[in-house]
Amino acid sequence: MKTLNRKDEILIVAAKLFKEKGYSAVTMRDLATDMHIKAASLYNHIESKQAILKEIILSISEQFTEGMERIIKLDASSIEKLKKVIRLHVKITSRNTNGMASLNNDWMHLGDQLEYYKKLRYNYEDNFRQIIQNGIDSNEIKNEKLDVLLFSMLSTLRSLYIWIPKKEDINIEELSDSLSEILITGINK
Repeated sequence: MKTLNRKDEILIVAAKLFKEKGYSAVTMRDLATDMHIKAASLYNHIESKQAILKEIILSISEQFTEGMERIIKLDASSIEKLKKVIRLHVKITSRNTNGMASLNNDWMHLGDQLEYYKKLRYNYEDNFRQIIQNGIDSNEIKNEKLDVLLFSMLSTLRSLYIWIPKKEDINIEELSDSLSEILITGINK
């Protein structure tokens, strides 16, 4: 297992605090207190609270973007691609539930990186939408309202960060398979 450097520790503790209190309510002093160091020491590793937030959110956003780009390029059915997108969400979220809370709740505080984040998010959603549309076009997926299908899937996947920490021993493969079954096949018997 990789040993964390101080900057990584700061990011982990900050993401936890942002999730618990909200980005706006957390101060650098709060972060230093939780890390048992002096606030001035934080600035040796990171320039500001906003820089921490940027690092957390953009890192996760770029993981999603890279994962989606790999999925889009696959020679696979739309259903198989959707299953891989679901697995991507479960995998990334299960590794960083606190960071996902920031991604979902604090992205508007990104300052000069806000447009970059919005571009990543738009492209990701557009690729997701295109997978679903391709599935509709090829008769793999019911011809329902595309935006409703996308919203239903994305809202479930984006809220996993709330649900996953409440499960003690989560099996990523089983969760991905169950979510795929429910989100893609539905709940009809």
